[in-house]
Amino acid sequence: MNERRMSECLRSAQQEIGIERKVTFLGSPRAYPEHPSGVERIETHFSWVFLTDRYVYKLKKPLRGEGFDFSSADARRRNAEEEVRLNRRLAQNVYIGMVPLTLERGCDLTIAGAGVVVDWLVEMVRLPAERMLDYRLAREDWNRAHINALADRLACFFATARRVNITPTWYLDRFRDECRDSRHALRSSGGPALQHAAQFVARRIEAFIFCRKDLLLRRLYEGRLVEGHGDLRPEHICFRPEPQIIDCLEFRSDLRSLDPVDELAFLTMECERGGARGIGPILFRCYRLRTHDTPPPALIIFYKMIGALIRARIAILHLREFPVRDPAKWPRRAAEYLAIATRAAQHLDR
Repeated sequence: MNERRMSECLRSAQQEIGIERKVTFLGSPRAYPEHPSGVERIETHFSWVFLTDRYVYKLKKPLRGEGFDFSSADARRRNAEEEVRLNRRLAQNVYIGMVPLTLERGCDLTIAGAGVVVDWLVEMVRLPAERMLDYRLAREDWNRAHINALADRLACFFATARRVNITPTWYLDRFRDECRDSRHALRSSGGPALQHAAQFVARRIEAFIFCRKDLLLRRLYEGRLVEGHGDLRPEHICFRPEPQIIDCLEFRSDLRSLDPVDELAFLTMECERGGARGIGPILFRCYRLRTHDTPPPALIIFYKMIGALIRARIAILHLREFPVRDPAKWPRRAAEYLAIATRAAQHLDR
């Protein structure tokens, strides 16, 4: 078979390779040039993640939704480029780069082969689980020095991050839209208790936007909003020894355009869900010292409420996946977030 014919056959086969075949291939230790002892496979909402002894490989699912499109190999390539570029801001030595998944002459899949590229992987250094913040929270193995180092790292990042210009109407409407979408999701998929809690929290958020929008808009007018991380959770933070922060929200630039205090309040909320309410005061105290930014407590509470409401919505939307992974987990998770949001709302009334 001549080269042209071979190329046509490979490209035809490329169209027929589904995500299942790719996942099966990448789940085998034989797929990897470093010959690992095993491969741990993790499915997330948007990706398949493969952990070898030393590395992590991420494969995006061919999905399309509001604000994102991973339906073609070329779209997944562009997203992988952004994922590497953006995450190197806070984890320069963790993100190795992009690796092609190729189809060879015998129609075998290979990582970084000479054949036709059928997909793209993001390759990372595997971080030690025992140094991740979520691991330390679960074992109550964190201290003030850890949180001060994290606050220092984030303060430096926010100081140099790209400033974003958005309109006051857009900024306020984004919070209103989050309330609307969360109400709808929890009304469609949550039970009465979740619906009631979501309604209470959403009403308190909307009342804050109406009565205290000056606090929100002041942040905008002072030029505080930056292109941030967008998903600052304990499982994305590694103390190594300088904090490394991975897995930013790479595919929605609008959701990365936010107030640094919003990011910190979100992390505080997630740490509270992990049982560490003491982290927030330490984090904000150090942040204020490093930046001379003194956000009012009511603003921090507001950001904490909206973050918890959004996370409750994301949790309950897992029930719409097919098949649903661990169906009992997601209503329980949504209830945890709504309990945090409710406590925060009650603080606003004091």
